[in-house]
Amino acid sequence: MQWSELFGKENEPTAKQMQEFVATPLWGELADYLQQAYKVKPKIEYSGCMMDKGAWKGWNVKYKKSGKSLCTLYPKQGYFLSLITIAEKDAADADLLVPLCTGYVQELYHRAEFGKNYGKMLGIEVTSEDILRDMKEFMALRVGSRKAYGCNADY
Repeated sequence: MQWSELFGKENEPTAKQMQEFVATPLWGELADYLQQAYKVKPKIEYSGCMMDKGAWKGWNVKYKKSGKSLCTLYPKQGYFLSLITIAEKDAADADLLVPLCTGYVQELYHRAEFGKNYGKMLGIEVTSEDILRDMKEFMALRVGSRKAYGCNADY
């Protein structure tokens, strides 16, 4: 069953219901990481977006730091989608990071194009520890941390 069918616009899920639906420890691991590394709290919101056959529709979890979106998480059965935006100003650093990412994330990055007002939007299916690690590095880039793996040299 689709997430958006289980929890309609008038039926906001609890954090526990989200975690149970996703049914992967990666969800909780990411939440813990974001709260510890960036001191951010999750914000649950509803999206009526029908793009990609409704993949983005339904309740989601947003994480922001200093007004910047770190990521938005969309529950799926057995995994989750993460939407991360790479700003054009971060493109040079992202280009250094991408070759160190999984082949899957590399392909997503190279297929994405810079939008007029919002940068490259990556819709990442988080299904493994390696993909989660890649996500964490892109978030570090979003907040201006030069400690992203492979990108910690002075330049």
